[in-house]
Amino acid sequence: MSLSDSLKSLNEFDINDLDVNNAGIWPMPIKIIVALIVFGLILGGAYWFFIKDQYSQLERVEQREVELKQQYEQKAYKVANLQTFKNQMAEMEETFGALVKQLPSDTEVPGLLEDITNTALGNGLELQEITLQPEQTRDFYIELPINIRVRGTYHELASFVSSIAGLPRIVTLHDFTIKPTGGEREMLDMQVLARTYRYRAGE
Repeated sequence: MSLSDSLKSLNEFDINDLDVNNAGIWPMPIKIIVALIVFGLILGGAYWFFIKDQYSQLERVEQREVELKQQYEQKAYKVANLQTFKNQMAEMEETFGALVKQLPSDTEVPGLLEDITNTALGNGLELQEITLQPEQTRDFYIELPINIRVRGTYHELASFVSSIAGLPRIVTLHDFTIKPTGGEREMLDMQVLARTYRYRAGE
């Protein structure tokens, strides 16, 4: 059948005359069109039920690949700098240990009070009061407040404060109150709160 005959039979064909049971007598163009439609439906169904899921799985795998690469890069960086990290950790532990050694233990607190007393007297001050206040618990250390009241000249007070800073144990001074006594030699009364610290050591 020529192309013109096929087109003529297609024009003359009524779609209502289609009978699935007699598909063998359909005109060739109709057979081709129906075959293309069926083929397209098969491809669409195959994509929807099989290929689409494969694409989704591929996207998940690609995303996982990116995450694994990032994890690998991070771990590779840590491995490459492991010795540096170990050195830094050792340095931090050494520094921390040195600081802990500067914190007095329970048995050293009386000795610290004696050091403060001797420091005051050694700088020519009149020690009027040195009283240990209730402990205050912090995150990893215990704070020991000490109330100190001394009398002396301005230079004697300044020398006392400087000497306290030079003690082998950590002592900080807070809440200074200085007022004149009204007596001779321009004497001053100073009240200050000293704080020292004790490591909790797992308490």
